[in-house]
Amino acid sequence: MSTADGGTVKGPASYFPSIEKKYGRPVGEWLDLVRSSPLDKHMDVVAWLKTEHGLGHGHANALVAHVRANG
Repeated sequence: MSTADGGTVKGPASYFPSIEKKYGRPVGEWLDLVRSSPLDKHMDVVAWLKTEHGLGHGHANALVAHVRANG
């Protein structure tokens, strides 16, 4: 995955292509789901994504980290 300026995407967003491929839903849907979660703690949201939505730990953590870092 590259940015418009030709750089490589780093951090949580680097997981987005594999999240879309593995789970068949656009990343935007996952990010909206994280934003709508009533849970407050980072790891509680990660655990919720894993148990209720079947995501792996790394993918769930990347989504939550991205949302937390970007409001």
